Parts: sequence; C-alpha cells; structure tokens
Amino acid sequence: MSGADTVGARRESDDELFERYRRLLFAVSYDMLGSVADAEDCVQEAWIRWARDDRADIADPKSYLVRVVTNVTLNRLRAVRTQRESYIGPWLPEPLATTPDVAEEVEQHDTVSFALLVVLETLTPVERAVFVLRDVFGLPHAEIADAVGRSEAAVRQSAHRAREHVRAGRPRFTADRDARHRLTEGFLAACLNGDVDRLKEMLADDVIVLTDGGGRAKAARNPLYGAAKSARFFAAVGRGYADARLEWVDINGAPGFALVDADGSTRTAGLLETDGDRITRVFTMHNPDKLYRLGASGRPATGTRG
Repeated sequence: MSGADTVGARRESDDELFERYRRLLFAVSYDMLGSVADAEDCVQEAWIRWARDDRADIADPKSYLVRVVTNVTLNRLRAVRTQRESYIGPWLPEPLATTPDVAEEVEQHDTVSFALLVVLETLTPVERAVFVLRDVFGLPHAEIADAVGRSEAAVRQSAHRAREHVRAGRPRFTADRDARHRLTEGFLAACLNGDVDRLKEMLADDVIVLTDGGGRAKAARNPLYGAAKSARFFAAVGRGYADARLEWVDINGAPGFALVDADGSTRTAGLLETDGDRITRVFTMHNPDKLYRLGASGRPATGTRG
C-alpha cells in the first residue's frame, strides 16, 4: 500500500470513529442548548477539531469527543444566553421530533423532556453542562471536571445546586402517554371550538402557559397564569386554526401536536404537562425558525373538531 493509501485508510478510520459517537455528541449539545441548529453547529465544530488535532495520545476517543463538544457548546451557550435576554416573548427550546422516522437524530438515551429543558434554561451554563453530563448521561465527576475545566469538588457542588434547582422546577407528576394524549385531544377540540367553559374545566387553577413566537409569529408576549385567563386566550386564538391540519408528533419523547398548513408547513406545535386529570402547563411554539425541522407523523387526528 502506498503512503497516500495509508493516509487515506487512516482518515476513513477516523471518520468512522467520529460517526460512532456523532449522535451522542448531538444529544449532549442539544440538551445543553435546547436548539437543534446550534447543536448541529457544535458537533460540526467538534468534527473540525477532531480532524485537525493530533490524536496519537488519545486513549479514550469517546471521552475526548465529549470534552470537545462540551467546551464548544459551553461557549455557544454563553453567547446565546445574551441573545435570549432580548428575545421577544418567552423563549422555548426548539422541539425535537422523536417519532420513529426521525429517532436516529438522537442518541438512544432517556430523552430529556421538553419541560425539563425549560427548567434547564434557568441554570448557569456550567451548571447546565454538569447536570446534563452527570444526571442525563451518567458521566463520572472526574470526567466532567475535565470537560468543563473545573475541579472535581466544584463539579460536585455544581451538580448538587443544579439538581436541587431542577427538582424544585420540574413537574411533580407526569401522566402516562395515553392520559396525556386524551387530554391533548380534548384540549385541542375545545380550542378549535372556542369552548371557554370546557377549557376552564381542563386547565388546572395554577396552569402556566408559555407561547413562543419570537417576534416572527403571533403569540402571547408574556406567560399566562391561571385557568380563566388561559381559557379565554385559547378560545380566542383556537378558531384561527380551523383551516389547519392537526397531526400527532412526539416532541422530546412525549405526545405532542402540530398544526400544519395546506402547503405542508407547520404553523404551530405544542405539548402539555398534566397532573393526570388536568393540564398544568402548556407549551406552544410558533416561531417558524423552530418549526421547519419538526417532522409531523402524517396521521391526521380525528374526533377533535366540532
């Protein structure tokens, strides 16, 4: 084999090695950022560094790549946090479709729920990185310390603070898939029919509603609190979607929905958190920049329009 052939064979081997961990790297970056586009950019930058760096002394490529993508993502997270401070209205994560046809976009791990991603937005960048690496992916503290450039003791403290914060902010109860699907179906029917009374019955007294338009689409610019106000809001806006096609799509591992226009573009998507009987939180995304990647299931829902 010639020298050129040897170099080419090594490059192919390096490519394959990176591809083995690509989905893991994307999942780490996405969970830290809540943005598919930004996570893809970070993985690409990790690849550039992988291809450029001298890897002769790398004993554990997986740990090395996780460290690289964590560093890249931390820098991106610090930059986007400043941008998000001037975001128009509530900022919600970019929904990640986890229906079977796009399941290969993520590493096969316990999918971080959309509600948890919202809570993670309240952590500092380092706390978020530590939480994702430790509590989601189970990396040892020493490895995380190497990834974020902190001492192991500091990482343990960050992990504790993040865990306590997440525990206080995450939903206290999560209904099973069938119950969430039934509530979602009834909720959408009431919205499309403008049924304020039915919506009040379905919404918890302390329900929180977050709608993300980003200045690109109509949405409430402030969170909505309480069943009465939220019911009036959804009854008022629901009729405006009467011409849209309703499709079911899993969003971050939970049953969600997409309202799709005649041209196939997703106008809005959302999902609900419940206590088993009533809806405790509603998340709806309207910003087209966050919707064009969302793959709907192509299965029109039935029995939801009056």
